[in-house]
Amino acid sequence: MSVKERKERERAARESLIVATARELAEQQGWDAVTTRRLAERIEYSQPVLYSHFRGKREIIGAVALQGAAELAVALRAATSAANGPRARVTALARGYLDFAERNPAVYDALFQLDGGLAYAQEDTPEPLKDAFAALLECLGEVAGDGVHPGVFTEVFWASLHGIVTLTRAGRLPPELAAQRVDLLVDRLAVL
Repeated sequence: MSVKERKERERAARESLIVATARELAEQQGWDAVTTRRLAERIEYSQPVLYSHFRGKREIIGAVALQGAAELAVALRAATSAANGPRARVTALARGYLDFAERNPAVYDALFQLDGGLAYAQEDTPEPLKDAFAALLECLGEVAGDGVHPGVFTEVFWASLHGIVTLTRAGRLPPELAAQRVDLLVDRLAVL
């Protein structure tokens, strides 16, 4: 292995450590606790080393969001893969989405609540974000109904799931009714 290859591998490992540490800290104490100073202390590198990877917290949030988007896509596809029939797939998708948000609140915030400097729904949207949306579209496109644009239907369904997540986390909706919300959403919105 050349010196250049070793340095690139070390740089990638440091970057991965920064992202993992930021994510861990955010999951434990919230995003307000994630500062470059704290991260530098936790990973035992100087702040200048941290800044050589990321210009600041915004870019770190973006890196966590991209990682989270890839994980969300995998989770959604896994949730729907074993389901038989459109209704079962859509229900599994909705439950998988809500479960992901509940298990990964800081990642969910990085994806959909915080400014990570990422472009959404644009030509220059990063691939992990496009793939997370594609994971939704793959399942929801088949139940959009005649004359309904599958992408628009997916956006509306996704917005409904996001609203459920956001309102439940804020204490505005009782969490014990989550299954009823999913059933209502699936039964009333999707053409099955």
